Amino acid sequence: MNGTNLDVNVHHITRVEGHGNIHVKVREGNVEKVLWEVPEAPRFFEAMVVGRSYKELHHITSRICGICSIGHTLSSVKATEAAMDIEISEQDALLRRIAIHAENLQSHVLHVGYLVLPDLAGVGSVIPLVDSHPEEVKTVIRLHRLANDMSDLICGRTTHPQRIIPGGFSKIPTMDELYQLKDDLAGSVDDLKAVAGVVKSLAGAIPDFTRETEYIGLVADDEFALYDGDIGSTVAGRIDDQDYLEFVHEFIVPHSTAKHAKNAMDSYFAGALARVNLNYDKLSPLAKTVAGMFDLGPEICYNPYMNSIAQLVEVVHSVEDTIGLIDKIDARGLEPQSPYHSPDIDVKAGQGVGVVEVPRGILIHDYTYDSNGLCTKANCVIPTNQNHANIQLDLEKLVPQFMDVGDAKMELLCEMLVRAYDPCISCSTHFTKVIWDRK
Repeated sequence: MNGTNLDVNVHHITRVEGHGNIHVKVREGNVEKVLWEVPEAPRFFEAMVVGRSYKELHHITSRICGICSIGHTLSSVKATEAAMDIEISEQDALLRRIAIHAENLQSHVLHVGYLVLPDLAGVGSVIPLVDSHPEEVKTVIRLHRLANDMSDLICGRTTHPQRIIPGGFSKIPTMDELYQLKDDLAGSVDDLKAVAGVVKSLAGAIPDFTRETEYIGLVADDEFALYDGDIGSTVAGRIDDQDYLEFVHEFIVPHSTAKHAKNAMDSYFAGALARVNLNYDKLSPLAKTVAGMFDLGPEICYNPYMNSIAQLVEVVHSVEDTIGLIDKIDARGLEPQSPYHSPDIDVKAGQGVGVVEVPRGILIHDYTYDSNGLCTKANCVIPTNQNHANIQLDLEKLVPQFMDVGDAKMELLCEMLVRAYDPCISCSTHFTKVIWDRK
């Protein structure tokens, strides 16, 4: 009999957003406990927006997350626009695509450069890398600063956008500002290659682990879908984004204040790896080259640790695709608009769904409005809460496979697994209606 004993109790895993706990107990080779636990206080945003005007919802819900605030804003305004049949211009759609690339760059560079590289380099944080890899850290900082500058230009500030509004934008950049952004992005290619090189040099630390699961994300016929598209699954096909409830089945578990989700299987994976698995053929040329450095795509990859590599691939794609989007705006001619622009909107009752991809996966806002444009019902489906069940099942397979490595190594493997998902834990917690039975 295997005499392995393990005791892993991680209280508030580090280098993730929010608070999550990992518990593993093995006795004489028998796995007695494997638990991914979310103890965060629940959020009340879905109740908070009820009774509020359509003009306010995107500002309120952007505060769900300081990292994905652009994505929440975009998902929110798309839901409002769907509910009230509001059309936006082709130019606004192109600028919104640049905005979501800016957020992907911000978040992915932060995660890969500051939170994942320490694991691959065998250190506890990014601080030791300042001494051992100073030029690489400076490169990450430059790329992160560029992403912040993109967000400022398109959205009005780095987080919690001001300029994205129902019907379009309140203010848009000038063509000269877009030309400068294009030059800055083109100048970042060497930095992108340098980061890919250092990750490749450390890639031997990525655990050899797979678990077959379902991947869900946006898909489109003509682009690597981030802003718009249908909802696709690697096992269940493709549906209109307004019908998201056909794929997204949320449920409550007793050990977590965050919901879990599933579809065709017991769980599914949302995020960069899901997007690359679903849309590999739509990646930009250099992004495919970087993916090839890590043997990622076009076949489905089932190693969750490779999500961080998929994020690196998306960083490259976002840079190249944004350059192409600026070229499209230039070719069609930037239509000027006055500052403090306010689109004419025919306010009416309705229900609509807004779906975008944010760094951690597919994000859904679903609003119902009355005839005065006041919200009467809201549902927000956060990417991380869609991933919690998959994290749990990954851990359940990981522990028996690697149980002979000892407590310290097992703790690291479990932490690296959770970090690979890049979870935004506090954003994923929900308010649960409780009916008290006082009989």
